[in-house]
Amino acid sequence: MRRLIGMPILIALALCACVTINVYFPAAEAREAARQFVEKVIGDEAQPSQPAPATTPNGGGMVQRELRFDPLALIGIGSAYAQEQPDITIRTPAIQAIQARMEQRFNGTLRPHFDSGALGFGQDGLVVVRDASALAIKDRVAVNAAVADDNRDRKAVYREIAVANGHPEWENQIRDVFARQWVASARAGWWYQQGGDWKQK
Repeated sequence: MRRLIGMPILIALALCACVTINVYFPAAEAREAARQFVEKVIGDEAQPSQPAPATTPNGGGMVQRELRFDPLALIGIGSAYAQEQPDITIRTPAIQAIQARMEQRFNGTLRPHFDSGALGFGQDGLVVVRDASALAIKDRVAVNAAVADDNRDRKAVYREIAVANGHPEWENQIRDVFARQWVASARAGWWYQQGGDWKQK
């Protein structure tokens, strides 16, 4: 009989001990890190760039920290909100090595072809050959190789930033933030994709 009386108490204690950990993606800090990274890659002719806009959870973008009612708290199951570091780390040797390669490639090979309209920023955070006819025949092999190399580095850096910050699952969110920042930092006359269409800044 005592055993039966003690069971509800044990169950209640076990429920109270349950804590759900919610880790939120630090969207504002990611946007600032992306701005610093992108502006360094693009290099000279710096201009004030619009910060990459935040998106709502329904829009498939960042998950913002917000106050919410937790119904589980009524039965003693609490939620703990993990405190994230105040910024997104982009200063690891691996990230900086990728950034240096991208900066050299962008200002050595890619920039003139953004200026001519041959290249544009894709909405997936990659570089796209938008108009191959704007490339001189003698330049096409080198430009296509540079675009392929740059896109490899872009994919690597989005993954590396997520891993360096202890959240590999943030890779797609990092990519989304960077995709918007490339457009925000684009110079006048450069092309970018939006909703599948090409637009000129």
